[in-house]
Amino acid sequence: MAKNKEPRLPMYAVSVVGLSGTEKDKGNCGVGKSCLCNRYVRPKADDYYPEHTSVLSTIDFGGRVVNNDHFLYWGEVSHRGDDGLDCKIQVVEQTEFIDDQTFLPHRSTNLQPYTKRAAASKLQSAEKLMYICTDQLGLEQDFDQKQMPDGRLNVDGFVLCIDVSKGCNRKFDDQMKIVNSLYSQLAKSKKPIVIAATKCDECVEQYLKDIQTFASHKKNLIVVETSARACVNVDLCFQALIQQIDKTRGKPKIMPYLDSYKIQRQLVATVTDKFEKLIVQTVKDYHTSWKAVSNKLKNHPDYEEYINLEGTRKAKNTFSKHIEQLKQEHIKKRRDDYFSSLPKILNNLLNNLEEIEKLSWTEAQSLLKSRLEFQYWFVVLEHTPWDETEHIDKTNDRRVPFDLLTTAEGEKIYQNHVQHLISEKRRGEMKEKFKKTLERVQFISPGQPWEEVMCFVMEDEAYKYISESDRRDVYSRHQREIVERAKEEFQEMLFEHAELFYDLDLNATPSCDKMSEIHTVLNEEPRYRALQKLAPDRESLLLKHIGFVYHPTKETCLSGQSCVDMKVEQILSNSLVQLDHGRSNLYHNSANIDKINLCLIGREGLAQELANEIRAQSTDDEYTLDGKIYELELLPIEVSPALLLSHSWPSSFKPHGCFCVFSSIESLNFIGDCVGRIRAEFAQSRRDRFLPPLPFILILANQRDGVCKNIPILRHQGQQLANKLQCTFVDLPSGTFPRKFNESQIKQALRGVLEGLKHNFDVMSPLPSIKDLSETDLRIVMCAMCGDPFSVDLILSPFLESHSCSAGQPGQSNTLILDKIIGDSRKRIQITVLSYHSSIGIRKDELVHGYILVYSAKRKASMAMLRAFLAEVQDVIPVQMVAITDSQADFFENEAIKELMTEGEHIATEITAKFTALYSLSQYHRQTEVFTPFFNEVLEKKNCIESSFMLDISRDGASEGVFPQSPHGHSPPLIYDPDSEDDAEAPPPYSPIGDDVQLLPTPSERKYRIDMEGNEYPVLNTPVIDERNHKVPPPVKPKPVLPKHSVRKLDPNLLKTIEAGMRSTRRNRTGLGDDLEASDNYAEPVDTLLKSKGFNDVIYAVPEDSQNRAVKMRHPVGVHHGHQEDEENGYDHVSKCQAGRRPSKYKHRSKILFSKTKAYHNRVHSDVSDEETGSEMQKIWKGRGHRGSEEDPLLSPVDPWKGGIDNPAITSDPEQDDRKGKKKKPQKTKESKKQKSKPTKPLYPPTRRNWESNYFGIPLQNLVTPERPIPLFIEKCVDYIERTGLTTEGLYRVNGNKTDQDNIQKQFDQDHSMDLMAMDVAVNAVAGAFKAFFADLPDPLIPYSLHPELVEAAKIVDHIERLQVLKEIVRKFPPVNYEVFKYVITHLNRVSQHSRTTLMTADNLSICFWPTLMRPDFENKYTLSTTKLNQSVIESFIQQCQYFFYGGEMVELASAENGPPAHPHSMVEALVPLQLPPPLQPQQIQHPMQPDPLV
Repeated sequence: MAKNKEPRLPMYAVSVVGLSGTEKDKGNCGVGKSCLCNRYVRPKADDYYPEHTSVLSTIDFGGRVVNNDHFLYWGEVSHRGDDGLDCKIQVVEQTEFIDDQTFLPHRSTNLQPYTKRAAASKLQSAEKLMYICTDQLGLEQDFDQKQMPDGRLNVDGFVLCIDVSKGCNRKFDDQMKIVNSLYSQLAKSKKPIVIAATKCDECVEQYLKDIQTFASHKKNLIVVETSARACVNVDLCFQALIQQIDKTRGKPKIMPYLDSYKIQRQLVATVTDKFEKLIVQTVKDYHTSWKAVSNKLKNHPDYEEYINLEGTRKAKNTFSKHIEQLKQEHIKKRRDDYFSSLPKILNNLLNNLEEIEKLSWTEAQSLLKSRLEFQYWFVVLEHTPWDETEHIDKTNDRRVPFDLLTTAEGEKIYQNHVQHLISEKRRGEMKEKFKKTLERVQFISPGQPWEEVMCFVMEDEAYKYISESDRRDVYSRHQREIVERAKEEFQEMLFEHAELFYDLDLNATPSCDKMSEIHTVLNEEPRYRALQKLAPDRESLLLKHIGFVYHPTKETCLSGQSCVDMKVEQILSNSLVQLDHGRSNLYHNSANIDKINLCLIGREGLAQELANEIRAQSTDDEYTLDGKIYELELLPIEVSPALLLSHSWPSSFKPHGCFCVFSSIESLNFIGDCVGRIRAEFAQSRRDRFLPPLPFILILANQRDGVCKNIPILRHQGQQLANKLQCTFVDLPSGTFPRKFNESQIKQALRGVLEGLKHNFDVMSPLPSIKDLSETDLRIVMCAMCGDPFSVDLILSPFLESHSCSAGQPGQSNTLILDKIIGDSRKRIQITVLSYHSSIGIRKDELVHGYILVYSAKRKASMAMLRAFLAEVQDVIPVQMVAITDSQADFFENEAIKELMTEGEHIATEITAKFTALYSLSQYHRQTEVFTPFFNEVLEKKNCIESSFMLDISRDGASEGVFPQSPHGHSPPLIYDPDSEDDAEAPPPYSPIGDDVQLLPTPSERKYRIDMEGNEYPVLNTPVIDERNHKVPPPVKPKPVLPKHSVRKLDPNLLKTIEAGMRSTRRNRTGLGDDLEASDNYAEPVDTLLKSKGFNDVIYAVPEDSQNRAVKMRHPVGVHHGHQEDEENGYDHVSKCQAGRRPSKYKHRSKILFSKTKAYHNRVHSDVSDEETGSEMQKIWKGRGHRGSEEDPLLSPVDPWKGGIDNPAITSDPEQDDRKGKKKKPQKTKESKKQKSKPTKPLYPPTRRNWESNYFGIPLQNLVTPERPIPLFIEKCVDYIERTGLTTEGLYRVNGNKTDQDNIQKQFDQDHSMDLMAMDVAVNAVAGAFKAFFADLPDPLIPYSLHPELVEAAKIVDHIERLQVLKEIVRKFPPVNYEVFKYVITHLNRVSQHSRTTLMTADNLSICFWPTLMRPDFENKYTLSTTKLNQSVIESFIQQCQYFFYGGEMVELASAENGPPAHPHSMVEALVPLQLPPPLQPQQIQHPMQPDPLV
């Protein structure tokens, strides 16, 4: 059993001794024996007590802890040495307790002195308790109670404590004396001794040395430097003693205090750092308590280690510091949040710089409190400062404590806010100034990068002030504006080129040639080039426009919500529905009128006098008229300037008519203005409340002083005003009467009112004769352009303000029906209001009796769209053109408006159309009678229009559309005579020039009827008025009746042959000029053409065309004019409108429309490049053949080499053409003789420039000197081109910007030393300016006199001989021309050497340059036949430059010509007659299109 027992650990008893006794002996403090024992026995920081008193009361001395003994039992410690051996150590302390009363040692059982008593090796004390601390004495039950084992101990070794610190009111030598005595006693016990140098944390170095010296003289005496407070070497001291007690144990290493202290401090620092991190990680809220944290961390090793090493007190202090730090961080964060939000708050509450700029911070705080939003942003606390109140925990309350504003930081933020407002104001001003600077820089183009512009504005003050981000921001905003503006202008430009886009049918796809034509034309426009840097956007806009043109819908309209179709639908859906709902009850009680409300308008008391006169003739306000009694209610109104601005009468008073009385010119003028105002306002009320039109009666009052000289003038002026206002005029009766008004005048005026009311009732009542709604007499289409600057209400007002207006059929939302009295009958007119893009679809396929074409006189695009639309309209359909502007004054004050209105009038005059103007500021021009003359014309030509439409349907096939077929298709065709005077229309009722034209004939000159509006319309035709001067022409002698042309029994094969010949002729009739003179509307006599045998020259006179201009054409031989032959050919059943001529298009009747349509085509093929002549031009003209059918002989001058089939609709006058032919025949002979001697006239006129120049256009010899044979401008251009352009594709072929070319020349005019490199212009622009220099010369660089020789040389077959002859001709050049020509050809030779990159070979360069260098006359037929020869000459010069000018050898070319170029065919082959059977034969058919074979 004994073997199973665990071995008992060895136990050693250690006695700690040292200086003890009274204060006299040891001073005011001990040597640290108790602290050393405390630290060793209980090493935890919380168990260490730094204060252990030896002064006790008698009771405490007698307690169980002290137990009347002068030693303390500290307890038992388990010790493990470095060698791993364990033992237990019992520690006792030998001391001497002092009575707190006597301050003498307490009496004990052992009365020996301390030195002997401390050296005792046997100790005995029954039931002695373990000592913990001084507080334990007397309260032993509150502490852990352990007794000394067995009540006795045998001491195994001693620890001798020596205090090495300074102080304690004792001398170190005195301590050493006692130590010597004590050591002597201890040594006698033969027990091991270790000296513990205590309080080394405060040691005196000398004292420590003395101890070391003392120990060195003793045998096996070890000194350990300790510090109980710092817990240094305490364990080492006892470990060293144990080793001496038990020699078997390893000897520990004795370390000096400082070394051990460093190790201890590192340990403490490590443990502290871990603990602090643990606290930071664990504690996030400053409201956390230490108890909660300690409970949470009590098992954590880092926490336990720190508590053991440093104690709970320090741990709690660390925790408290962290909590305080968290709180301060929270407060700081809140403070920072408040201060960061304060600028925003000030910006909201105090954002007016003028208000706070001069306020102090205190005044600003008062101002803040006065703001309504103060409580939203700030909180005023009862207790301050805010960080010591509970407000710091109110995280949801983000209001700023107002006491924060009293701090220095708050005031600083306010001052910064004021400065910020000042700087922002300055910054804003500078940004706007910089924006204006950018607006002044003209060369900034849309899409241009900021880096390209920056260098030009760097010196600007605003540029220097603002930051780079602000600069870019301003520039971006500027770019957005100019890009948006450029895109709008680009879109407007596309609309202005309407003729370029609207020449194809709907749903067509533009070909590559068409797209090339569009780009070529648009490239000349600055608005096109303005988007050069935004080419993808520009192309997208163009494609979008093209897509809309050929596939238009109101949903995709480029004007968006401004689309006419949408606006018309909205207005008609609202207005017409209201009219239809109110129409049934409009005049319910108008049939039997018993009471008449009259408004009397006058000046100077006339209205009241008229009221008195009427009442005098009445009985109790009842007036008897024509046997019926009417109750009259009178309302006199005195005319005044205020009434002209706003008239009013009681809402209960609804007048049936107005009597307007006057007695002077002044009162008449006032009444005229007043009636205009009342009519305008009453028209609006009529639309809103469905009131009838208000009849106005104009009454002339008598003069009291009898016959007055002014009466005739007043009568005439009154009659004129009544005619203008379309109202009744009541004149003075014959004879004299004393009063101002006569009874007959009043009765006549009342009859006028009753007739007007009866007319209104008759018009608005349903009549049995009215046709069904689906049947209409006339179909009119009104067209307007989307986006025009006027309201759609303006063009609809003439119809909507009439009560005869009603809604169209269901499904036709853009249609209205108008019941009008035209002539002597009521007609139902269907008016469809559409945009131009919607109208294009019905222009060809639908039956339309007339077009009302509206355009804005303020917008070029509007006129362009009208022209493009009108050009393709059949000329048998009447047209009413309407120009829209604000007032008549615009015509005189605005040149652009005047130009567009004049152009509209000219077009209307050319095509015999109606023209009028609507003014948005005038109410009179909005009345329905504006279009009455047009409706009359449409009705007169209705049958002819329908016959023409049916003829087109039968030819092209029936088509369906938005319009139903005419219900009158079965009507007999109208016999239409082109020569009839019935076609001559009166001038437009309203001229834009003024109102001095009499609008309607006087009552004595016309019969009239009253329309529903109270307007008078003539029943009979008005006199014929000349369209050109608006005057009635003198009587014209009746024209002789010409025999009618008819062909019966015409061979069908012959008809096919004629048709084929006409098609062929139309295909070959090309090259028409654009600049047509007045005489261009005449066909040339046949003598001016190339004559062929077999043709007889029969000339016939032609009646006047639609513009009363004689048109002359030649009929082929074989046409007989006998009446019998006409009947035999079977044309007697065709109406005059068909037999007269086949309907054409309006563009063939108007020079303006025709020239605008053809201008684009000519520009494309004449302005692309100078080389497009000769064979190139031949190809272009041939390519135009498909448009030949659009050419009209009425407008096409026939050149000597051009033939064509005459228009069969036009007859001839033999006498006139004979006279003209006789005059022109000798002229032709003279010209043919002079052709050889007369030099070719220049191609480029000298007036190409639009500015005066002292350099360009000057003879070449004036620009050079012997020292400088080459003009300086030429040298600069060639130098720039050869330095920058030899890699540019299409050099000299691709046109440069015309504006840039002009700018280069203008700049050179001002400064001959200009640097083209510095100007940074495109090389194509410099190349264009280079060519333009030669184009401006008075004479071409290659003299005209040498042109024939060059042509002849080019015809030489042998290559070498041809070059030799050309070299001889070059030597004939004038010296000045020779030097410049040599310089130019040398330059072109260098360019041709880079053809791989430029694609400009010598052949291509010669095509570009020969017209510039030779300047031929392309109007000369001979020139056209030699274009290829001229081009080949220039090509030879470029290729053989070294041979011609520098004495080099001929260059052998792989494609060298073995002979001259084939002689090009003339532009038009010889005219060959086509023999056809009689009686008809086409005049001439040209070769390129062979005639169809006869069947």
